[in-house]
Amino acid sequence: MQAPEKILIVRFSSIGDIVLASPLMRSLRTAFPEARIDFLVKSEYAELVRHNPNLSSIIELNASGRDELRRLKEQIHAERYDVILDLHNSLRSKYIRFFSGAKSVRVVNKHAVARLMLVRFKRRFYPKPIPPVAERYLETASGLGVVNDGKGLEVVVPYEQATEVASLMSKYSLDKYSSTIGFVPSSKHFTKRWPAGKFVELGIELAAKENVKVLIFGGKEDVEYCGDIAQMINARAGRTAAESVAGKFSLLETAAAFDACHLVVTNDTGLMHVAAARKKKVVAIFGSTVEEFGFFPYGTEYSVVQRDELPCRPCTHVGLASCPRGHFRCMKDIQATEVFKSVQMLLAKESTNTSANYA
Repeated sequence: MQAPEKILIVRFSSIGDIVLASPLMRSLRTAFPEARIDFLVKSEYAELVRHNPNLSSIIELNASGRDELRRLKEQIHAERYDVILDLHNSLRSKYIRFFSGAKSVRVVNKHAVARLMLVRFKRRFYPKPIPPVAERYLETASGLGVVNDGKGLEVVVPYEQATEVASLMSKYSLDKYSSTIGFVPSSKHFTKRWPAGKFVELGIELAAKENVKVLIFGGKEDVEYCGDIAQMINARAGRTAAESVAGKFSLLETAAAFDACHLVVTNDTGLMHVAAARKKKVVAIFGSTVEEFGFFPYGTEYSVVQRDELPCRPCTHVGLASCPRGHFRCMKDIQATEVFKSVQMLLAKESTNTSANYA
């Protein structure tokens, strides 16, 4: 087909999925340097892509009601995009693309049947090698001649904002420590959450054996949870080994704050992908979810700790409010000592990370 002049990428949410779309944005801009490339996203996540130089503009979904969807439908129809890349494939995105008038619509392959067979029947039909989600998104544009540049994820932070965050972080005197370790102990879903007590054990072990500072990250809803973990680490360590910064930063500011960390220990959650986008080393703890779903850390050095031997994994592809079997062994059986060993292993490796991305 003729080189497109107007391209729309649709991915309403959530944090991880939007960050995982960044290689597609960059590769599209490389392939079509003069094209208009827009991104449709929920307002609450727009800051993750607002400063991305590969995009021409951001279209925001401000509410979930019919009036807002109708407004967006009319706005997008008026633009007459040459190509729409639907990375969400939800009822709302189907509605938008159906009435878009676009010349070409391409939809992400979510491998829904293979996912269902794995969750319900533990039968594995995913292609080998397992395609990460970032590469599944790139596949939607493969017919346009777009190729993966191998540069991984990115979250672009304006230089002024990054400098302001660095100034705020200076009060923790991180230069006194051999390493700064980030913890991301929370998650939207219970079955993706390594127990708080395990993070406390890990923090204590790090404080006892390594000259480290632990920074605990989370949103406004995680302030108490993360604060309790920091307090328990410090009480047992006998010093201020941990600080909670939960709720102190926006999403974009959190990306900049990750720059202060040498490594991030995290659950399978959106901030894991933000850390990977800032080229941080990542130790990821996976419970109810597995590699086939495509959400292992991408484009950075990482180690995944999980219980491969459990026959009940995976029990979900998104996470659940409780363990269906009642034992929660996928997380409870993961010991702080083995996560600590993964931290030591990655810290000992010479870093191949590139510099952070600033606008």
